[in-house]
Amino acid sequence: MKRSTERILTTHAGSLPRPDDLQEMFLAKNKGQPYDEQAYAKRVPSAVAEVVRKQIDCGLDIVNDGELAKTNFTLYARERLSGFAERPTKPEYRPSMIFGRDLVEFQEYFDKRGDTVRGRHAKQVFCNAPLAYIGHAALQADIENFTAALKGVNVEEAFLPAVAPGTIEHWMKNEYYPNDEAYVYAIADAMHEEYKAIVDAGFILQIDDPDLPDAWQINTQMSVPEYRKFAELRVDALNHALRDIPSEKVRFHTCWGSYHGPHKYDIPLRDIIDLILKVRADSYSIEASNARHEHEWRVWEEVKLPEGKVLIPGVVGHASDIIEHPELIAERLVRYAKLVGRENVIAGTDCGLGPRVGHPKIAWAKFEAMAEGARLATKQLWKR
Repeated sequence: MKRSTERILTTHAGSLPRPDDLQEMFLAKNKGQPYDEQAYAKRVPSAVAEVVRKQIDCGLDIVNDGELAKTNFTLYARERLSGFAERPTKPEYRPSMIFGRDLVEFQEYFDKRGDTVRGRHAKQVFCNAPLAYIGHAALQADIENFTAALKGVNVEEAFLPAVAPGTIEHWMKNEYYPNDEAYVYAIADAMHEEYKAIVDAGFILQIDDPDLPDAWQINTQMSVPEYRKFAELRVDALNHALRDIPSEKVRFHTCWGSYHGPHKYDIPLRDIIDLILKVRADSYSIEASNARHEHEWRVWEEVKLPEGKVLIPGVVGHASDIIEHPELIAERLVRYAKLVGRENVIAGTDCGLGPRVGHPKIAWAKFEAMAEGARLATKQLWKR
Protein backbone atom coordinates (compact mmCIF):
# COMPACT_ATOMS: atom_id res chain seq x y z
CA MET A 1 0.00 0.00 0.00
CA LYS A 2 1.25 3.45 -0.89
CA ARG A 3 2.82 5.40 1.95
CA SER A 4 3.73 9.04 1.81
CA THR A 5 6.30 11.02 3.77
CA GLU A 6 5.41 14.21 1.92
CA ARG A 7 1.63 14.64 2.04
CA ILE A 8 -1.72 13.10 2.93
CA LEU A 9 -2.94 10.97 0.02
CA THR A 10 -6.61 10.45 -0.83
CA THR A 11 -8.69 7.45 -1.84
CA HIS A 12 -12.21 6.05 -1.37
CA ALA A 13 -13.96 2.80 -0.47
CA GLY A 14 -15.31 1.49 -3.75
CA SER A 15 -18.52 2.02 -5.68
CA LEU A 16 -18.95 5.21 -7.72
CA PRO A 17 -21.85 6.73 -9.69
CA ARG A 18 -22.65 5.11 -13.04
CA PRO A 19 -23.40 7.24 -16.09
CA ASP A 20 -27.16 7.42 -16.73
CA ASP A 21 -27.07 5.44 -19.98
CA LEU A 22 -25.04 2.63 -18.44
CA GLN A 23 -27.28 2.59 -15.38
CA GLU A 24 -30.37 2.05 -17.54
CA MET A 25 -28.80 -0.93 -19.31
CA PHE A 26 -27.40 -2.21 -16.03
CA LEU A 27 -30.81 -2.22 -14.33
CA ALA A 28 -32.44 -3.96 -17.30
CA LYS A 29 -29.71 -6.61 -17.30
CA ASN A 30 -30.11 -7.31 -13.58
CA LYS A 31 -33.90 -7.55 -13.87
CA GLY A 32 -33.71 -9.97 -16.79
CA GLN A 33 -35.29 -7.43 -19.12
CA PRO A 34 -34.26 -6.88 -22.77
CA TYR A 35 -31.22 -4.66 -23.32
CA ASP A 36 -28.63 -4.13 -26.04
CA GLU A 37 -25.86 -6.52 -25.02
CA GLN A 38 -23.39 -5.20 -27.59
CA ALA A 39 -24.00 -1.62 -26.54
CA TYR A 40 -23.57 -2.61 -22.90
CA ALA A 41 -20.29 -4.45 -23.55
CA LYS A 42 -18.99 -1.43 -25.44
CA ARG A 43 -20.17 1.12 -22.88
CA VAL A 44 -18.59 -0.44 -19.78
CA PRO A 45 -14.95 0.14 -20.85
CA SER A 46 -15.61 3.75 -21.84
CA ALA A 47 -17.51 4.36 -18.59
CA VAL A 48 -14.61 2.95 -16.57
CA ALA A 49 -12.22 5.26 -18.42
CA GLU A 50 -14.52 8.20 -17.63
CA VAL A 51 -14.80 7.34 -13.95
CA VAL A 52 -11.02 6.99 -13.61
CA ARG A 53 -10.52 10.44 -15.10
CA LYS A 54 -13.28 11.85 -12.89
CA GLN A 55 -11.57 10.53 -9.76
CA ILE A 56 -8.31 12.16 -10.82
CA ASP A 57 -10.07 15.44 -11.63
CA CYS A 58 -11.58 15.44 -8.14
CA GLY A 59 -8.13 15.09 -6.58
CA LEU A 60 -8.07 11.40 -5.67
CA ASP A 61 -4.62 9.79 -5.62
CA ILE A 62 -5.56 6.11 -5.29
CA VAL A 63 -8.37 5.10 -7.64
CA ASN A 64 -10.44 2.14 -8.77
CA ASP A 65 -12.84 1.19 -11.58
CA GLY A 66 -15.86 2.46 -9.67
CA GLU A 67 -17.23 -1.11 -9.52
CA LEU A 68 -19.24 -0.10 -12.59
CA ALA A 69 -19.67 -3.66 -13.87
CA LYS A 70 -20.46 -5.21 -10.49
CA THR A 71 -23.92 -5.72 -9.06
CA ASN A 72 -24.66 -5.76 -5.35
CA PHE A 73 -22.82 -8.16 -3.04
CA THR A 74 -25.44 -10.89 -3.36
CA LEU A 75 -25.63 -10.96 -7.14
CA TYR A 76 -21.93 -10.28 -7.65
CA ALA A 77 -20.86 -13.29 -5.58
CA ARG A 78 -23.57 -15.45 -7.10
CA GLU A 79 -22.31 -14.65 -10.59
CA ARG A 80 -18.76 -15.63 -9.69
CA LEU A 81 -19.39 -18.81 -7.72
CA SER A 82 -21.12 -22.06 -8.59
CA GLY A 83 -22.81 -24.40 -6.14
CA PHE A 84 -25.87 -22.30 -5.40
CA ALA A 85 -29.58 -22.59 -6.10
CA GLU A 86 -32.27 -19.93 -5.95
CA ARG A 87 -35.78 -20.72 -4.77
CA PRO A 88 -38.80 -18.91 -3.34
CA THR A 89 -38.65 -18.08 0.33
CA LYS A 90 -41.07 -19.69 2.73
CA PRO A 91 -43.50 -17.57 4.79
CA GLU A 92 -41.62 -18.36 7.99
CA TYR A 93 -38.25 -17.38 6.49
CA ARG A 94 -36.46 -14.58 8.32
CA PRO A 95 -33.68 -12.91 6.32
CA SER A 96 -30.32 -11.88 7.73
CA MET A 97 -30.76 -8.23 8.60
CA ILE A 98 -27.78 -5.99 9.21
CA PHE A 99 -29.97 -3.89 11.49
CA GLY A 100 -31.39 -6.78 13.51
CA ARG A 101 -30.68 -5.31 16.94
CA ASP A 102 -31.95 -1.89 15.87
CA LEU A 103 -35.12 -3.54 14.58
CA VAL A 104 -36.13 -4.64 18.07
CA GLU A 105 -36.41 -1.04 19.30
CA PHE A 106 -37.26 0.71 16.03
CA GLN A 107 -39.64 -1.75 14.38
CA GLU A 108 -42.10 0.98 13.41
CA TYR A 109 -39.34 2.85 11.59
CA PHE A 110 -38.34 -0.19 9.55
CA ASP A 111 -41.96 -1.13 8.88
CA LYS A 112 -42.49 2.32 7.41
CA ARG A 113 -39.38 1.95 5.24
CA GLY A 114 -40.90 -1.12 3.57
CA ASP A 115 -40.04 -4.73 2.70
CA THR A 116 -37.02 -3.92 0.55
CA VAL A 117 -35.25 -2.17 3.41
CA ARG A 118 -36.23 -4.97 5.75
CA GLY A 119 -34.64 -7.51 3.45
CA ARG A 120 -37.70 -9.49 2.45
CA HIS A 121 -37.25 -10.84 -1.05
CA ALA A 122 -39.27 -13.25 -3.15
CA LYS A 123 -36.31 -15.61 -3.54
CA GLN A 124 -33.36 -16.72 -1.45
CA VAL A 125 -30.05 -18.26 -2.49
CA PHE A 126 -28.76 -21.46 -0.91
CA CYS A 127 -25.49 -23.33 -1.24
CA ASN A 128 -26.49 -26.84 -2.29
CA ALA A 129 -23.30 -28.22 -3.90
CA PRO A 130 -19.50 -27.87 -3.70
CA LEU A 131 -18.40 -24.30 -4.30
CA ALA A 132 -16.20 -23.38 -7.25
CA TYR A 133 -15.03 -20.11 -8.74
CA ILE A 134 -16.53 -19.46 -12.19
CA GLY A 135 -16.00 -15.71 -12.48
CA HIS A 136 -12.84 -15.83 -14.58
CA ALA A 137 -14.30 -14.12 -17.65
CA ALA A 138 -16.05 -11.37 -15.68
CA LEU A 139 -12.94 -10.74 -13.60
CA GLN A 140 -10.72 -10.65 -16.66
CA ALA A 141 -13.05 -8.09 -18.22
CA ASP A 142 -12.79 -5.96 -15.05
CA ILE A 143 -9.00 -6.17 -15.17
CA GLU A 144 -8.78 -5.36 -18.88
CA ASN A 145 -11.19 -2.43 -18.65
CA PHE A 146 -9.35 -0.95 -15.68
CA THR A 147 -5.92 -1.50 -17.23
CA ALA A 148 -7.01 0.29 -20.39
CA ALA A 149 -8.52 3.16 -18.38
CA LEU A 150 -5.22 3.74 -16.56
CA LYS A 151 -3.18 4.21 -19.71
CA GLY A 152 -1.97 7.76 -20.06
CA VAL A 153 -3.03 8.87 -16.58
CA ASN A 154 -0.97 9.44 -13.46
CA VAL A 155 -2.14 7.92 -10.16
CA GLU A 156 -0.34 6.87 -7.00
CA GLU A 157 -1.98 3.43 -6.92
CA ALA A 158 -4.91 1.52 -8.38
CA PHE A 159 -7.11 -0.98 -6.56
CA LEU A 160 -9.90 -3.42 -7.31
CA PRO A 161 -12.39 -4.49 -4.62
CA ALA A 162 -13.55 -8.03 -3.87
CA VAL A 163 -15.94 -9.33 -1.22
CA ALA A 164 -14.81 -11.17 1.92
CA PRO A 165 -15.98 -14.75 2.61
CA GLY A 166 -17.91 -13.74 5.73
CA THR A 167 -19.93 -11.14 3.86
CA ILE A 168 -20.78 -13.61 1.09
CA GLU A 169 -21.93 -16.01 3.80
CA HIS A 170 -24.50 -13.44 4.99
CA TRP A 171 -26.67 -13.70 1.93
CA MET A 172 -26.09 -17.27 0.73
CA LYS A 173 -27.29 -19.81 3.23
CA ASN A 174 -25.50 -23.12 3.68
CA GLU A 175 -27.37 -26.35 3.00
CA TYR A 176 -24.42 -28.43 1.82
CA TYR A 177 -21.39 -28.14 4.08
CA PRO A 178 -21.42 -29.85 7.49
CA ASN A 179 -20.88 -26.70 9.56
CA ASP A 180 -20.20 -22.98 9.41
CA GLU A 181 -16.44 -23.40 9.49
CA ALA A 182 -16.38 -25.77 6.53
CA TYR A 183 -18.70 -23.46 4.61
CA VAL A 184 -16.84 -20.19 5.15
CA TYR A 185 -13.51 -21.87 4.37
CA ALA A 186 -15.01 -23.27 1.16
CA ILE A 187 -16.01 -19.72 0.18
CA ALA A 188 -12.48 -18.61 1.05
CA ASP A 189 -10.91 -21.28 -1.16
CA ALA A 190 -13.12 -20.30 -4.08
CA MET A 191 -12.59 -16.55 -3.71
CA HIS A 192 -8.82 -17.01 -3.40
CA GLU A 193 -8.75 -17.27 -7.20
CA GLU A 194 -10.24 -13.81 -7.59
CA TYR A 195 -8.05 -12.26 -4.90
CA LYS A 196 -4.85 -13.64 -6.39
CA ALA A 197 -5.78 -12.72 -9.97
CA ILE A 198 -6.30 -9.08 -8.97
CA VAL A 199 -2.86 -8.89 -7.35
CA ASP A 200 -1.21 -10.81 -10.18
CA ALA A 201 -2.63 -8.20 -12.58
CA GLY A 202 -0.67 -5.54 -10.72
CA PHE A 203 -3.45 -3.97 -8.66
CA ILE A 204 -3.98 -3.50 -4.95
CA LEU A 205 -6.66 -5.88 -3.69
CA GLN A 206 -9.31 -4.27 -1.49
CA ILE A 207 -11.22 -6.73 0.65
CA ASP A 208 -14.73 -5.44 1.39
CA ASP A 209 -15.93 -6.88 4.69
CA PRO A 210 -18.88 -5.14 6.31
CA ASP A 211 -19.56 -8.57 7.84
CA LEU A 212 -16.99 -8.06 10.56
CA PRO A 213 -18.96 -5.30 12.35
CA ASP A 214 -22.49 -5.74 11.00
CA ALA A 215 -22.91 -9.47 11.68
CA TRP A 216 -23.23 -8.31 15.30
CA GLN A 217 -26.59 -6.81 14.35
CA ILE A 218 -27.56 -9.97 12.49
CA ASN A 219 -26.75 -12.32 15.37
CA THR A 220 -28.96 -10.67 17.94
CA GLN A 221 -28.65 -13.47 20.49
CA MET A 222 -24.86 -13.30 20.88
CA SER A 223 -22.90 -11.72 23.70
CA VAL A 224 -19.74 -9.79 22.86
CA PRO A 225 -17.44 -12.75 23.76
CA GLU A 226 -19.60 -15.09 21.67
CA TYR A 227 -19.57 -12.66 18.78
CA ARG A 228 -15.82 -12.19 18.91
CA LYS A 229 -15.39 -15.96 18.60
CA PHE A 230 -17.83 -15.95 15.65
CA ALA A 231 -16.00 -13.07 13.96
CA GLU A 232 -12.53 -14.49 14.55
CA LEU A 233 -13.44 -17.62 12.61
CA ARG A 234 -14.43 -15.44 9.63
CA VAL A 235 -11.18 -13.44 9.91
CA ASP A 236 -9.19 -16.68 9.97
CA ALA A 237 -11.05 -17.85 6.86
CA LEU A 238 -10.29 -14.54 5.14
CA ASN A 239 -6.61 -14.89 5.98
CA HIS A 240 -6.76 -18.39 4.52
CA ALA A 241 -8.18 -16.86 1.33
CA LEU A 242 -5.31 -14.34 1.31
CA ARG A 243 -2.61 -17.01 1.56
CA ASP A 244 0.34 -16.53 -0.79
CA ILE A 245 -0.70 -12.90 -1.39
CA PRO A 246 1.76 -10.29 -0.04
CA SER A 247 0.12 -8.21 2.66
CA GLU A 248 1.47 -5.01 1.08
CA LYS A 249 -0.83 -5.74 -1.87
CA VAL A 250 -3.93 -5.91 0.35
CA ARG A 251 -6.10 -3.22 1.91
CA PHE A 252 -9.03 -4.10 4.12
CA HIS A 253 -12.25 -2.07 4.16
CA THR A 254 -14.88 -2.48 6.83
CA CYS A 255 -17.96 -0.58 7.96
CA TRP A 256 -21.12 -1.03 10.00
CA GLY A 257 -23.42 -1.58 7.04
CA SER A 258 -24.29 1.15 4.57
CA TYR A 259 -28.02 1.29 5.26
CA HIS A 260 -29.50 4.62 6.35
CA GLY A 261 -31.00 4.04 9.76
CA PRO A 262 -30.49 4.29 13.53
CA HIS A 263 -27.27 2.26 13.99
CA LYS A 264 -27.88 2.57 17.73
CA TYR A 265 -26.75 -0.98 18.41
CA ASP A 266 -23.63 -1.12 16.24
CA ILE A 267 -20.81 -2.96 17.98
CA PRO A 268 -18.16 -0.51 19.22
CA LEU A 269 -14.87 -0.38 17.33
CA ARG A 270 -12.90 -1.09 20.51
CA ASP A 271 -14.60 -4.50 20.78
CA ILE A 272 -13.33 -5.65 17.37
CA ILE A 273 -10.27 -3.53 16.56
CA ASP A 274 -7.85 -6.35 17.34
CA LEU A 275 -9.75 -8.62 14.93
CA ILE A 276 -9.56 -5.97 12.21
CA LEU A 277 -5.82 -5.67 12.72
CA LYS A 278 -5.48 -9.45 12.53
CA VAL A 279 -6.41 -9.38 8.83
CA ARG A 280 -3.38 -9.94 6.58
CA ALA A 281 -3.38 -6.47 5.07
CA ASP A 282 -1.04 -3.50 5.17
CA SER A 283 -3.78 -0.88 5.31
CA TYR A 284 -7.15 -0.65 7.01
CA SER A 285 -10.05 1.45 5.71
CA ILE A 286 -12.51 1.97 8.56
CA GLU A 287 -15.77 3.92 8.75
CA ALA A 288 -15.05 6.92 10.95
CA SER A 289 -16.91 10.10 10.01
CA ASN A 290 -20.61 9.63 10.70
CA ALA A 291 -22.47 10.64 13.82
CA ARG A 292 -22.42 7.13 15.30
CA HIS A 293 -18.73 6.39 14.88
CA GLU A 294 -16.76 9.64 14.62
CA HIS A 295 -15.89 9.59 18.32
CA GLU A 296 -14.06 6.29 17.89
CA TRP A 297 -10.86 8.04 16.82
CA ARG A 298 -10.10 7.81 20.53
CA VAL A 299 -9.61 4.05 20.17
CA TRP A 300 -6.22 4.92 18.64
CA GLU A 301 -5.21 6.61 21.89
CA GLU A 302 -5.16 3.12 23.41
CA VAL A 303 -4.48 0.86 20.43
CA LYS A 304 -1.17 1.10 18.61
CA LEU A 305 -1.27 0.84 14.83
CA PRO A 306 1.17 -1.99 14.05
CA GLU A 307 4.52 -1.04 12.56
CA GLY A 308 4.41 -0.72 8.80
CA LYS A 309 0.62 -0.44 8.61
CA VAL A 310 -1.51 2.37 7.18
CA LEU A 311 -4.83 3.69 8.48
CA ILE A 312 -7.47 4.95 6.02
CA PRO A 313 -10.15 6.58 8.19
CA GLY A 314 -13.39 7.63 6.58
CA VAL A 315 -13.31 11.42 6.62
CA VAL A 316 -16.34 11.88 4.36
CA GLY A 317 -19.41 9.70 4.50
CA HIS A 318 -22.47 8.26 2.83
CA ALA A 319 -24.86 8.72 5.76
CA SER A 320 -25.64 12.32 4.84
CA ASP A 321 -25.94 14.35 1.65
CA ILE A 322 -24.27 17.24 3.45
CA ILE A 323 -20.88 17.92 1.87
CA GLU A 324 -18.26 17.96 4.60
CA HIS A 325 -16.29 21.20 4.92
CA PRO A 326 -12.60 20.86 3.95
CA GLU A 327 -11.55 22.34 7.29
CA LEU A 328 -13.51 19.67 9.16
CA ILE A 329 -11.90 17.00 6.98
CA ALA A 330 -8.48 18.46 7.74
CA GLU A 331 -9.24 18.41 11.48
CA ARG A 332 -10.15 14.73 11.26
CA LEU A 333 -6.97 13.87 9.36
CA VAL A 334 -4.70 15.83 11.68
CA ARG A 335 -6.32 14.14 14.68
CA TYR A 336 -5.52 10.70 13.30
CA ALA A 337 -2.05 11.73 12.13
CA LYS A 338 -1.10 12.88 15.62
CA LEU A 339 -2.08 9.49 17.00
CA VAL A 340 -0.67 7.06 14.40
CA GLY A 341 1.86 9.20 12.51
CA ARG A 342 1.32 11.50 9.55
CA GLU A 343 3.04 9.07 7.18
CA ASN A 344 0.58 6.34 8.19
CA VAL A 345 -2.67 8.13 7.29
CA ILE A 346 -4.55 8.21 3.98
CA ALA A 347 -7.85 10.08 3.61
CA GLY A 348 -10.76 7.80 2.76
CA THR A 349 -14.54 7.43 2.80
CA ASP A 350 -16.88 5.58 5.14
CA CYS A 351 -18.28 3.43 2.32
CA GLY A 352 -18.81 3.53 -1.44
CA LEU A 353 -20.55 6.82 -2.17
CA GLY A 354 -21.94 6.01 -5.62
CA PRO A 355 -25.32 4.46 -4.81
CA ARG A 356 -25.64 5.87 -1.31
CA VAL A 357 -25.89 9.64 -1.62
CA GLY A 358 -28.71 11.64 -3.15
CA HIS A 359 -27.09 12.49 -6.47
CA PRO A 360 -23.79 11.78 -8.28
CA LYS A 361 -22.82 15.44 -8.08
CA ILE A 362 -22.87 15.16 -4.29
CA ALA A 363 -20.49 12.19 -4.36
CA TRP A 364 -18.02 14.04 -6.58
CA ALA A 365 -18.31 17.18 -4.46
CA LYS A 366 -17.49 15.14 -1.36
CA PHE A 367 -14.33 13.88 -3.07
CA GLU A 368 -13.32 17.42 -4.02
CA ALA A 369 -13.84 18.51 -0.41
CA MET A 370 -11.76 15.56 0.80
CA ALA A 371 -8.90 16.44 -1.54
CA GLU A 372 -8.95 20.04 -0.32
CA GLY A 373 -9.09 18.86 3.28
CA ALA A 374 -6.07 16.63 2.67
CA ARG A 375 -4.16 19.61 1.27
CA LEU A 376 -5.03 21.66 4.35
CA ALA A 377 -3.95 18.81 6.65
CA THR A 378 -0.71 18.46 4.74
CA LYS A 379 0.08 22.13 5.31
CA GLN A 380 -0.47 21.71 9.04
CA LEU A 381 1.38 18.42 9.40
CA TRP A 382 4.38 19.32 7.28
CA LYS A 383 4.31 23.03 8.24
CA ARG A 384 4.16 24.20 4.63
